[in-house]
Amino acid sequence: MNDNIEKGECVELPSKYGHFRLIPFLEKQTGLEHVALLKGSFVENDIVLTRIHSACATGDLFGSLRCDCGEQLEKAMTIIEQNGQGLLLYLQQEGRGIGLMNKIKAYKLQEEGLDTVEANIQLGFAPDERNYHIASSILQLLEIKKVNLLTNNPEKISGLELNNIQVVERIPLVIKPNKYNKKYMNTKQERMNHLYNILEI
Repeated sequence: MNDNIEKGECVELPSKYGHFRLIPFLEKQTGLEHVALLKGSFVENDIVLTRIHSACATGDLFGSLRCDCGEQLEKAMTIIEQNGQGLLLYLQQEGRGIGLMNKIKAYKLQEEGLDTVEANIQLGFAPDERNYHIASSILQLLEIKKVNLLTNNPEKISGLELNNIQVVERIPLVIKPNKYNKKYMNTKQERMNHLYNILEI
């Protein structure tokens, strides 16, 4: 048992994407509250279709076209519903871990010509401040050890595997770019090694 994590109550969550179960998790050290959405049931050694999604207020809540986050969230929930089994972990790691205030500062720098990596560095951060220890800890609390991971980000794969979660297969989660996020997605592909396969950006 991880003493740094408190598991909340499990409730039903009917949604426009499908019917899920919701469990909140409190990360005691930081006070951050994360969410697990579960579909179906799992037994030991099941390979569970999983999406680890970092919170993005602008994309997830307000439909921002500056990123692909909101569309990735919607697509992941739809895929999990269609699969009949799976898990979505919604982590409070806004702005790749720098928080909303700093993310908006980074947006301002992008409007002045920097890309997303350069903006984070100018603000004194790494290009990506996230780690996946908390995701791995929640998976272990849910007794999930093997996943098929919905992601384009190789850092998520290595982050889970470093914390004893086996990634059996990577499943791409590609959103077609638009005129507002084309540079952002190109930067993720060229400078952060995100795996867009044959996607032309």
